[in-house]
Amino acid sequence: MSNLLTLIVVLPLAGFLLNGLAGNRLGKAFVSAVGCGLPALSFAAAVAAFRTLEATGEPIVDVVFRWALIGDSAFEVSFYLDRLSAVMTLIVTGVGSLIHVYSTGYMKDDASYARYFAYLNLFLFFMLSLVLGRSLLVLFVGWEGVGLASYLLIGFWFEDPAKAQAGKKAFITNRVGDAGFLLGMFLIYTAVGTLEMDRVNAAFMGPELPAVSASLVGILLFIGATGKSAQIPLHVWLPDAMAGPTPVSALIHAATMVTAGIYLVARLSGVYLHAPEASEVVAVIGILTAFFAATIAVVQTDIKKVLAYSTISQLGFMFLALGVGAYGVAVFHLYTHAFFKACLFLGAGSVIHALGGEQDIRRMGGLAKRIPVTFITFAVATAAIAGLPPLAGFFSKDEILWFAFASEAGGAPWLWALASLTALLTAFYMFRLLWLTFFGQPRMDAETAHHIHESPWSMTGILVVLAFLSTVGGFVSIPHFLEPMLPLPATDEHLHHFEVPLIVVAVLIGLAGLAAAAWLYGGDASRAARLGARFTGLHRLLSGKYYVDELYEAVLGRPLWWISDRIFLRLGDRALIDGTLHGLAGVARLGAAALARIQTGNLHLYVWLALIGIFALLWWSFGHV
Repeated sequence: MSNLLTLIVVLPLAGFLLNGLAGNRLGKAFVSAVGCGLPALSFAAAVAAFRTLEATGEPIVDVVFRWALIGDSAFEVSFYLDRLSAVMTLIVTGVGSLIHVYSTGYMKDDASYARYFAYLNLFLFFMLSLVLGRSLLVLFVGWEGVGLASYLLIGFWFEDPAKAQAGKKAFITNRVGDAGFLLGMFLIYTAVGTLEMDRVNAAFMGPELPAVSASLVGILLFIGATGKSAQIPLHVWLPDAMAGPTPVSALIHAATMVTAGIYLVARLSGVYLHAPEASEVVAVIGILTAFFAATIAVVQTDIKKVLAYSTISQLGFMFLALGVGAYGVAVFHLYTHAFFKACLFLGAGSVIHALGGEQDIRRMGGLAKRIPVTFITFAVATAAIAGLPPLAGFFSKDEILWFAFASEAGGAPWLWALASLTALLTAFYMFRLLWLTFFGQPRMDAETAHHIHESPWSMTGILVVLAFLSTVGGFVSIPHFLEPMLPLPATDEHLHHFEVPLIVVAVLIGLAGLAAAAWLYGGDASRAARLGARFTGLHRLLSGKYYVDELYEAVLGRPLWWISDRIFLRLGDRALIDGTLHGLAGVARLGAAALARIQTGNLHLYVWLALIGIFALLWWSFGHV
C-alpha cells in the first residue's frame, strides 16, 4: 500500500506530460479527460491511503529512490503519510480536482487550453510533493516547484505585459523568503544530521535539545513561510496574482501554494514548541497581517482583489493560531478555508463569466435573480467566512479566537481583541462584496446586462458541492483528529468561564458586519459614499494599499536600478569588461597594422630583414656565452 503515495504524486505529473506533449494534437476532449481524470484518480488513491492509515494507525512510508549518499548520510526521495499530511493531501487532491472540473467550463474557449491544464496538473504534482515529502529537501523541491507553477499560471496570458509582470513579481518575492528557508534548513542539518522532518521533530522533542537555537531556526523557516503564505512584509505578490485565470486564483488561495507556509510551521511543531520567541513572532506577524489586509479589503473595488486580501487576512488568522501553539486549530481553519474560499473565487469567476469579463463591483448589482445558483452558493460561502453558525468558518475561527485569548503558549487578551476586530472587518467587507455584486440596481451597461446568463453545469455544479462543504465541513473535528501528533495547548483555567460569552461575541461580530454592510450599501449606497467623502485621506490610504509597493519601489527598486545601470552596466560591463576587450582588440589591430607594412612583396627587403634577424640572433647568442 505504500506505493499509493508515489501514485498520488505522479498521476498529476503524468497529466502534465500527456497534455503538454500531445494535448494540442489530440483535442480538448482528451485534454479534459486527462487533465481532470488523473487528479481525480489521485484523490481516490489519497482516500485509499487515508483508510490504510486509519486501519493501521501507523504512518505510511514510501522510499522511491536514493538521491545522494554523502559520507554516512543518505538523501532519499521518500513520501510520508501521517495524520497531518493525510489532511493536506485530501484537501489538495479533492479541492484541486473540483477546480480542474470547473476549469473545463471557464476556459473552454481559450486557445491555450492544453497548456493551461498541463500547468494546472504540474501545480498539483509539486504541491503533493511538498505535503508528502518526508524530508525538508523533498519538501523544498515541491516548495520551489509551486513557485514555478504559480509563475507560469499567474502569467498564463503573458501576451499582456501587466500579467507577465505579475507572474515575475510572485516568483521574485518568493525567492526572498526562500533564502531564509534555506538557511534554516542548513542549520537543522548541521545540528541534527538529518532533514527527515519526523526525525527533526523527535530530536527537538527528545531529552537533549540539538546544539542550535530553536528560535533562530524557527524564525528562518518562518521567513520562507511569510513569502509563500503572503504575510507582511512579503504579501505584495498575492493581490497581483489575480492576473491569472480565476480558477488559478482559486487553486492558489484555497488548496495549494499559500497553504504551504502554514503546513511547514505545523509540520515542524517540534521545533516551534521549543522556540517561544519564534512562536511569538509568528503570532504577532499573523495578527498584524490579518488586520492590515482586512482594512485594505474594505475599500477594494475589484471582486478578485477583495478575495485576495481576504486570503491574506485569513492566513494571518492561521499563523496566529500557530503562534499560540494551536497547530491543529490552524490546520482546521486551513481546511474550512479551502472550501469557502474556493467557492468564493469560483463564484467570482462565474460572475465574471456572466458579465463578459467585468471585475469591477461598482459596475455590477442586481445579479441575484439573474444568476441564482451563483448567488446562493456565494452567499453561503460569504456567511461561512464571516463566521456565522452553523457554517464551517464559525467553528474554526471561533477556536482561533479562543486560543488567542486563553492559550498558555502565548495567548493574550490583546491578540483576541485585535483578532475580533479583524473578524468584524471580515464580515463587513464580505457582505459589502455580496451586496454590491448581487443586490441593488444593476449598474452595468445595457449590452452587458442583456447578455447576463448563468454559468454551465460544469461550473455551477462545482459551486454547489463547495457550498455544501462550506456548510457541513465544520462538523469534522480536525483538531481532535490531529491531537495525537499536534496536541492542543493548555489554557488558563481561570479564563474558562469566558468561553461561552466569547462564542456569543463571535456570533454577534458576524451579524454586526452583516448589518453594517446592509445599512451602508443598501438602496443607492449613498451612506457609504458620504462616509468615504468624509474620510477621504483614510480612504485614499487604504485604496493605495498603504503604499507598500511604492515604498519598495523607492527604497529598493530605484536604488537597485541605479546601481545596476550606473555601476554594473556602465562601469562594470561597458567600461571594464567591454573596455578591456575592446582595448585588447585595438592593440591587436595596431600591431597587425604595423606588421602589415613589412609585407611589401619586395624580395630584396625580405632578404635584408632575414639577414638582420640572423645578425641579431648571433649577437644575442655571443653576448650570453
